[in-house]
Amino acid sequence: MPAAGAPEDRGGGREAPAGGVYDWYHRGLELLADRHPDAAATLLARAAEAEPGSRSVREALARAQYDAHRYPEAIESFTRIASDPADDYARFGLGLAASRAGDLALAAEQLALAVAMRPDLAHYARALREVRARRTRGSA
Repeated sequence: MPAAGAPEDRGGGREAPAGGVYDWYHRGLELLADRHPDAAATLLARAAEAEPGSRSVREALARAQYDAHRYPEAIESFTRIASDPADDYARFGLGLAASRAGDLALAAEQLALAVAMRPDLAHYARALREVRARRTRGSA
């Protein structure tokens, strides 16, 4: 049995971080804010395994993966939270991650949906214009 506060090995050679999902989530957000996205993504992935239905954990994980330049993983995470058809932020994040991963068709589609949902957000429209311009240059 591990000492109080010590990580516990749950099999597979991976040690569980101290605390529970709530603690992992908040520590992950702190790591993200402190510009440690790889560490945040690792911790938030553990939280997402424990609470797969938590939209907050999934969104934080997707942001951390994006900031860590893990675009295919961010696409997967944003896709999971974009299943809510009214979630403009998930569509925006999915569009940005797809753009960085080079999937400009997916990026344009998702950013267009985000812009349609929130035409008041200039950064959504700017991201869509940039992706459309890249697509145009790529097809010329």
